[in-house]
Amino acid sequence: MTPPGFRRAGVALGLGALLALPGPAPAQRAPAAPAARAPLLFVSNEAGRSVSVVDAVARRVVATIPVGERPRGIHLSPDGRRVYVALSDDQPTTQSGRDAIAVIDVATRRVTARYPVGTDPEQFGLTPDGARLYASNEDAGTASATDLGTRRVIATLVVGIEPEGVAVSPDGRWVYVTAETSNTVSVIDPRTHRVTASFLVDVRPRAAAFAPDGARAYVSNEISGTLSVVDARRHEVVGTVELERGEGKPVGVAVSPDGRRVYVANGATSTVSVVDARTLRVVGTVRVGRRPWGVALSRDGRWLYTANGLSDDVSVVDTRTLRVAGSIRVGRRPWGVAVSR
Repeated sequence: MTPPGFRRAGVALGLGALLALPGPAPAQRAPAAPAARAPLLFVSNEAGRSVSVVDAVARRVVATIPVGERPRGIHLSPDGRRVYVALSDDQPTTQSGRDAIAVIDVATRRVTARYPVGTDPEQFGLTPDGARLYASNEDAGTASATDLGTRRVIATLVVGIEPEGVAVSPDGRWVYVTAETSNTVSVIDPRTHRVTASFLVDVRPRAAAFAPDGARAYVSNEISGTLSVVDARRHEVVGTVELERGEGKPVGVAVSPDGRRVYVANGATSTVSVVDARTLRVVGTVRVGRRPWGVALSRDGRWLYTANGLSDDVSVVDTRTLRVAGSIRVGRRPWGVAVSR
């Protein structure tokens, strides 16, 4: 007997034929989303003459890139595809082809180019559009502006004595260059390539960093053990914060993405000072590896990384708890650190 209701084109189907009919097509499964790439840290190893590539999630070195000379200042391009690192010859009084900004391709992890600058480049800054690079040439007492499209130096400017730190404002309007011996900050106008102002800070300024809105800048002063707070519209110091009772010898500076905190690496006391940007008070101190120098934040501000030159490692600081969450062994005498997207 044919089960009721099972007729096709006027023909009754037997139970066996019915069971042989194909069932409904399986639902199409959406293709799996590609796995998110872990953020990478790029660490310049001054004595190791290399750059360590670190998986920031696994907290381990995944590659080591030889660069040949002393690498110090290090930054990623705005699009995250290239790493720039400042290289200095061992004899800084003589300019050579070894004084350069090396370019590392993030995808291949290879040095793809070297851009000329002045003698003994130490730190540099990139414009927000990624078109130009400004480097401090410590021995020459100058700052070089390099066009990254043509790979040529388009301007060389006389700044303070022994220039060191370089910071570009978030809107690209100003470039600050600190000078260790003259205790000054030179203000460069990138539109005219002229030094339009200069102002005094405390003794031996090292690094500079702008707040995200560009209204303020912060300068670390190594010998004074202080942080200068600068009105970046008027180019003048409006406050000073003492760090580690003046004994910290601060260098690296990083500002949180919301502008509320400033993190300063104290090389002599192996700590990071946490400064409230509103009250200009130290609200926390974190003990990290030995002689922290360069510092960098993850893009969301959750993690702070310090390059520790005497313990050959990078400390990972949880900015919510202000505790060290881990330590990553890298190359010899790490100097700077940059974080990928």
